[in-house]
Amino acid sequence: MSEQGEKKTPAVRRIFPPAVNAETETFWKSAEDGKLLYGFCLACNEPHYYPRSFCPFCFSDRVEWREASGDARVYTYSIMHRSPTGPYTIAWVTLAEGPRVLTNLVDCDFKKIAVDSPTKLVWKPSEGGAPVPFFTLA
Repeated sequence: MSEQGEKKTPAVRRIFPPAVNAETETFWKSAEDGKLLYGFCLACNEPHYYPRSFCPFCFSDRVEWREASGDARVYTYSIMHRSPTGPYTIAWVTLAEGPRVLTNLVDCDFKKIAVDSPTKLVWKPSEGGAPVPFFTLA
C-alpha cells in the first residue's frame, strides 16, 4: 500500500516478441499455426527443447523438427509474489515427448499447482510477433 493507504494497480504484463533468426524461423512460423515444435536427434534418439540445428547431447546435426502434443507435467516450479505485474509462476514442465521446457504457468489457481500436475499448452500473443508458448493446469 502507498502512504495514503491506497493499493497500487499491478502493471500490465507485457510479452515481448521472440527474436527470430534462421535457426528458429521454423519454430516460430509453426507457433503462428498453434504448433509447438521440439528437436529430435536422429543420431542418438534424444528429444530436446529449445530446438536448434544441432543436438545438445551428441552434437550431431542430424536433427529434425517434431510436433509436441501439448501435454506436459510440472517438474518443478516457483511462485514469484513480488512482481510489478502481480504474482506469476515460473516452471519447468516435462513434455509428454520427453524434453523439459522452461515456461510460465498461466490462467490457473497457483495454490493448486504441485509437482507432477498435468498441464497443457496455451499460446499467448506477443507484442507484434509470434505467439509464445505457456502452460496451464490441465
